[in-house]
Amino acid sequence: MREPEAALDIVQDSMMKLAEKYADRPAEELPMLFQRILQNTIRDWYRRSKVRNTWTTLFSSFSVGKDDEELDPLETLQAAADPNGQGINPADRLQRIQTLETIEEALSRLPARQREAFLLRYWEEMDVSETAEAMGCSEGSVKTHCSRATHALAELLKAKGISL
Repeated sequence: MREPEAALDIVQDSMMKLAEKYADRPAEELPMLFQRILQNTIRDWYRRSKVRNTWTTLFSSFSVGKDDEELDPLETLQAAADPNGQGINPADRLQRIQTLETIEEALSRLPARQREAFLLRYWEEMDVSETAEAMGCSEGSVKTHCSRATHALAELLKAKGISL
């Protein structure tokens, strides 16, 4: 892990899961349980990072600003639609607008629970447990909804000629 803060977060999350779910277990079982929880938490972190990076890369190609400030893709759509924008080729602007509209349309076609899970996890950057709590379902359901949403979005965008 290259990010010390992320590593500390992963260890802390793993310790919390161990304490919450296995507090009643004998002390000699805890090291092996912690090891398994830690491995699963690391895997989850890398999976989330991979998916988040894919979507971030896709959305970052629509950035209009020249500064290092973070831009909301939907705000970028509005800025791209601004006729007073400077330095942007009109053909590129049109392509960005059309692509973002296609993405918004694809998101709107998802079933409500998939869309909710996807937006909470990857747009709001919540972790699995936070998303599960917000949605009132299990962590497994969140993972299933996110996986199905990601695959459905990829297929819808691919059908429109947008590749990730």
